[in-house]
Amino acid sequence: MTSLESAVGRTEPARSLPLRAMPWVFVVIWSTGFIVARYGMPHAPPLTFLSLRYALSIVCFLIWIAIARAAWPRQPAQWSHLAVTGMLMHAGYLGGVWAAVKHGLGAGTVALIVGLQPVLTAIWTASRGRDSNAKHVTAVQWLGLALGLAGLTLVVWRKLGGGEMSAATLALAILALLCITAGTLYQKHHVRPCDVRTASVVQLGAALLVSLPLALLEPEHVDWHAQMIGALAWSVLALTLGASSLLYLLLQRGAATEVASLMYLVPPCTALLAWLLFDEPFTWVMALGMLLTASGVALVVKASAR
Repeated sequence: MTSLESAVGRTEPARSLPLRAMPWVFVVIWSTGFIVARYGMPHAPPLTFLSLRYALSIVCFLIWIAIARAAWPRQPAQWSHLAVTGMLMHAGYLGGVWAAVKHGLGAGTVALIVGLQPVLTAIWTASRGRDSNAKHVTAVQWLGLALGLAGLTLVVWRKLGGGEMSAATLALAILALLCITAGTLYQKHHVRPCDVRTASVVQLGAALLVSLPLALLEPEHVDWHAQMIGALAWSVLALTLGASSLLYLLLQRGAATEVASLMYLVPPCTALLAWLLFDEPFTWVMALGMLLTASGVALVVKASAR
């Protein structure tokens, strides 16, 4: 067991400091994923890039597993559940995001759309109670959902037909949103705690099986530009080995609420980075829309936590 796993596996007083820091670290790294997509897409088709990312990440994890002698999941059902989450949270979510960016959707815009994931998660969880003590969707949560959708509409509406957004890119971003929401809910309810490294190999393997056949159909070839190599290295080391592993640990250790409460900071941070690095438009209308969306997500998450 690694020091990180030991820290998050202790009692609440002993683990509070590292556990509270982990969501912040996760969100900072996670925010760069949309920027990396924008950075690497001119040099590779999306599914080919992601297939390379999954394959290299599997190799890195296998080396780590061999050195640490990490345990593999024992039950066949656990392998199946991990495979489903891998197809949703890697192949579906990342495939949708990267394809949308490749076809012209701005990094800040796609981050805003998938940033509604905490809202959908909270509303779904609250509305699917199975006993008399289960929570119901509150008026505050509905207000948060309305604010989030209003802010999203304010940003998206001005981009429809403007060259950046089309029906296809919007559909890809919504697909990514639905996949990350479904994957998070599925993992929380069906995947039992196990070693994050071996679990990641199973998830990435399932994602690779889905993405690789589609990648072989892409007509474009990889341009091994320095930006492409840098984006791939960051994707493997920081995003997959770092952020995805942290997300898995946080979901299994009960810190999903802390992650969700910070997720609404991702879209404005991504939009700001995209403006600075790629000169993507960042108008006062976009800022107002992101503020409304962030406020809506915050209302939903806080009401759900209470």
